[in-house]
Amino acid sequence: MTFDDLMLDQPLLEALAAEGFTTPTPVQQQSIPPLLAGEDVLACAATGTGKTLAFVLPLLQKLLDEPADGKRAVALILAPTRELAFQTQHVIERLASAISPRVAMITGGQSPAAQVDYLQQGCNIIIATPGRMLQLIEQEQADLSAVEYVVIDEADRMLDMGQGPDVANVLAAIKTAFQTSLFSATLAGAGVELFAKALLPEAQHIEIDAANQYAQQVSQSVYLADNREHKLALLKATIQLPDCQSALVFCNKKERAMEVTDYLQSQNISAQAIHGDYSQADRRERTRKFRQGTIKVLVATDVASRGLDLPQVSHVINYDVPFRGDIYIHRVGRTGRAGQTGNAVNLVEPNDQKNLQRVEHHIGQALPVRKMKGLAPKAKHNKKKSKDKDKPRYIAKKDRA
Repeated sequence: MTFDDLMLDQPLLEALAAEGFTTPTPVQQQSIPPLLAGEDVLACAATGTGKTLAFVLPLLQKLLDEPADGKRAVALILAPTRELAFQTQHVIERLASAISPRVAMITGGQSPAAQVDYLQQGCNIIIATPGRMLQLIEQEQADLSAVEYVVIDEADRMLDMGQGPDVANVLAAIKTAFQTSLFSATLAGAGVELFAKALLPEAQHIEIDAANQYAQQVSQSVYLADNREHKLALLKATIQLPDCQSALVFCNKKERAMEVTDYLQSQNISAQAIHGDYSQADRRERTRKFRQGTIKVLVATDVASRGLDLPQVSHVINYDVPFRGDIYIHRVGRTGRAGQTGNAVNLVEPNDQKNLQRVEHHIGQALPVRKMKGLAPKAKHNKKKSKDKDKPRYIAKKDRA
């Protein structure tokens, strides 16, 4: 199947070709037709499978079919984080040159007054985080009376962040009939399935990957560490491997992220930290430098596990094993994107074993244990050694958008 088979107009096909998109991914193949037909859609697909294009393309096609006057928004896209909102805006801008829709960004970290002024000038599409959108609605400073198309992106992340009530209140403020699509990497977690059923009782249900699946072109491994010093040495050695072109290092707490960043900088490794305490401008600047290769390592809390536009991360390193399996899936989804191979490395101290067991239970397999030359653990660990520790686990897949 090609994008032409999805009955998209020529301007969109030309824009897709210019961006290098030729073949729709499974979630795009299954979501775009019902969305073009005006049906509600509930789509669950793993991170990195092209969900953004799955809802952006039908929206842009609708704007081609029925050009809006630009005075009142006809589409509302809700995203859990500012980063994801800006990434969605970027995708729309890349594909919509023939339409030139006016997009209003309504997120935290920006001046509400400036956002209200922009809304009053008129727009076609609003991309918003739920809390700020609800704030402007309650202040009667946002007009949603013309909204016909609503997208709830990363619904599982929204519920994890406690945004469910805000989303429900925003939708309740839309008095006209509208088409709804909900996209999520998993239906597991904080009541996502019940939330989805309440909002979309008659939606087409599309599930491409199970909740415990991840991009199969990602090679996963475990390195056992005796203590914190040993773990830092393993981290440095992993980053200095010849195939490590860029690394996204995850820590469970911002204090740990700062400690790890300080250590890497002391070892003359270009690294910066990113977590929720940084301003939006700082976070965007640091991720921009990482994308451009000025910074080799980005040390992050889970604020960066979704929504950041980081297309070419060679290694995801879990300095701290996450507390839950679904968080692990989202972290791993930062590498091996768009058909590329990737590496997920887990550094495991004895006190990380319980978290590792949760992860392995969630994904339904034991992760292979490997040893770094000169850095093998001295203490005995409960983790069994994998028999295929030297066997690569790359599985080729078709390109993903």
